[in-house]
Amino acid sequence: MRQTLLDVGLPLLAIAAALLLFGGFVAAGGVDPLQMWLLLFKGAFGDWFSWQNTLQRAAPLMLTALCVALPARAGLVIIGGEGALVLGGLACAALPLFMPLPPGTAGLAMACVAGALAGAMWIALAGALREYRGINETISSLLLAYVAIGLFKHWVEGPLRDPASLNKPSTPALAESLRMGGIAGSDVHWGLVVGAVLCVLLGFLLRATIWGFAIRVVGGNPRAAQLVGLPASRLVLLACALGGACAGLAGAIEVAAVHTAANASLIVGYGYAGILVSFIARHNPVAVIPVAILFGGFGAAGSLLQRRLGLPDASVLVLQGIAFVLILASEALRDVNGKRFWQSFWHRLITPAGPASRVAIDNSGVSGVR
Repeated sequence: MRQTLLDVGLPLLAIAAALLLFGGFVAAGGVDPLQMWLLLFKGAFGDWFSWQNTLQRAAPLMLTALCVALPARAGLVIIGGEGALVLGGLACAALPLFMPLPPGTAGLAMACVAGALAGAMWIALAGALREYRGINETISSLLLAYVAIGLFKHWVEGPLRDPASLNKPSTPALAESLRMGGIAGSDVHWGLVVGAVLCVLLGFLLRATIWGFAIRVVGGNPRAAQLVGLPASRLVLLACALGGACAGLAGAIEVAAVHTAANASLIVGYGYAGILVSFIARHNPVAVIPVAILFGGFGAAGSLLQRRLGLPDASVLVLQGIAFVLILASEALRDVNGKRFWQSFWHRLITPAGPASRVAIDNSGVSGVR
C-alpha cells in the first residue's frame, strides 16, 4: 500500500511543484500566474477543440514513452527515441518511392511497419553497443539520435527531396490512399488508438507472461539472470528493439496522419518529451496513457498562452524541464523513512554543536549530532 501511494503521490507532487515553480517563473516576467494556470488547463482540456489537439499530441508521446519504458524494465536508460522517431517517419515516407504499395489499409500498414523496423534497428544498435562493447547506452542512444537527425536532413534535403517543396524541403507527399484518417471524422487520428492499445498490451506482457518476467529479472539483477540461465543479452536487445519499434511507429504515424510527408516538422521533440512521460509513469506502460494525455495537453496549451499572455509558444518546454528535474529529485525521497527523518531533524535542531554532543537516537538507526 505504501509503495502504491509513493508511486502515485510522488509524481503528482512533482507535477504540482513544477506548476508552482512555473507560475513563479512567469510571474517574474510580469504575467499573472493564476491566469496562466487557468489558460494552461483551458487550452488543454477546456473544450472539444482543445481535447482534439491534446489527444493528437498524446499519441506520439505514448509511443516514444514506450521507447524509454521497455528498455528501462531491462535495466537500460535509453533516451534516443527522437532518432528512432525521425527515421521511422523517413522510412514511412520513403517506402512508396522504392516499391509500389497497395492502396488502403494494407499499404498503410506496410509503411508503418517500415517505420517500426527502422526505429527498432536504431535503438537495438544502442543496446548492442552496451551488451557487446560495454558502451553506456544513455550516451550512445543520445548521440545516435543526433546522427539519425543528420541522416534525416540529408535524405529529406537531398536524394528524396520533392522538387515542388521550395521553402521547406520535404519528401513527396504520401498518396491519399496511404494516409491515416481521423476517428469518427475528428482531428484525432487512429494513432491514438494504436498507442493506447500498445501500452495496454505491453503492460500485460510485462506483468503476466514469462517473457515479461524474464525481462524484469534481467533488469533487476543481470548477474542472477545469467546464473539461472536466462539469455540476458538477447532479452536486452529484444526490449530495445521493441522500444525502438514503438518510437519508429510514432514517426510513421505522424507522417501518415499529420504531415503527409517527411520534413523538419517531424523534429519537434516528441522523443525527448517521451522520456519525461515514461519517468513520471514509473516506466509502467499502462500509466503512460494518462501521463501522455496530460503532457499532450500542456503542449497543446502553448499556443493559447502565446495568444492571450504573450508568452513564447515554447514556454511549456520550461514547464516540462522543471517537471523532469523534480521527478528525478523525488526519487531521492522514495526510500526516506519519515519518522526517522523528523527525529534526526529535530535532534540536529535542538542539540548544541560540539564534540561532546555526539548522541544516538534510541534504536531507530539514526546517528546523532556532532
